Amino acid sequence: MIEILETGPLATVQDLGRPGYAALGVPRSGAFDRAALQLANRLVGNPDDAAAVEVTLGGLHLLLRDAATVALTGAACPGAPDRDVAVSLPAGARIRLGTPATGLRSYLAVRGGIAVAPVLGSRSTDTLSGLGPAPLRPGQLLPVGAAAGVVSGASGLPRPAGPLTVRFGPRDDWFTPSARRLLLDAEWTVRSESDRVGLRLAGPPLERVRPGELPSEPTLPGAVQVPPDGRPIVFGPDAPVTGGYPVLAVVTDLDAAAQLRPGDRVRFRSGSGRGSPS
Repeated sequence: MIEILETGPLATVQDLGRPGYAALGVPRSGAFDRAALQLANRLVGNPDDAAAVEVTLGGLHLLLRDAATVALTGAACPGAPDRDVAVSLPAGARIRLGTPATGLRSYLAVRGGIAVAPVLGSRSTDTLSGLGPAPLRPGQLLPVGAAAGVVSGASGLPRPAGPLTVRFGPRDDWFTPSARRLLLDAEWTVRSESDRVGLRLAGPPLERVRPGELPSEPTLPGAVQVPPDGRPIVFGPDAPVTGGYPVLAVVTDLDAAAQLRPGDRVRFRSGSGRGSPS
């Protein structure tokens, strides 16, 4: 068992989500930074899709009631165990994560995985629909599953650097050619209203050539949706599966977007092909 003493701004249980239920209106959910989750699991010998704790802006404080092997990945938090390496700790050890200087989300995996009850095949907290376990709270006990794999010395997975890569479409024809260029040329700022549902960006408005709105159509994490005010929203893992605002482009490296915090600056670059919510 792991006892939660403090949670910080937000701490949730996340695995790789519950894909395949979009037709029922269920978001994919799961870890925002999937590469960081997978690395943490590999370090402690878990399958890639084992559940771990996703910590937003540090602040997590927990007590290990039993000896455990843990790994922390993602944003580096002061006072935490060494990052990107498996660490074995005795029963009674405490882990306290400070506020990271850069980045937003950290992932704490424990050998055996967090063994809360799955919902629709996933242990992920969905902050939009409420599916899965509620966000962690002080005094909560988290069960740990049985260890199976071998503790690994896996090195860090490749991380995208620089601007976020997008593919234009499926509704880029709703926008002026200058709006398409502006998405790539402008420097955008992450707004304070951003969360796991989406990153809201401040910057110059993107001009449309068509008025009105679409009938709701499928969307997916990474979709760059543009509301009537012209300021884009990059959908995160808890975003709705349909939307009526046109999608100008789709971000193809959402893991990097997971580490953007309010006030951070972000740019986009064009990748090959076109985005699709299918």
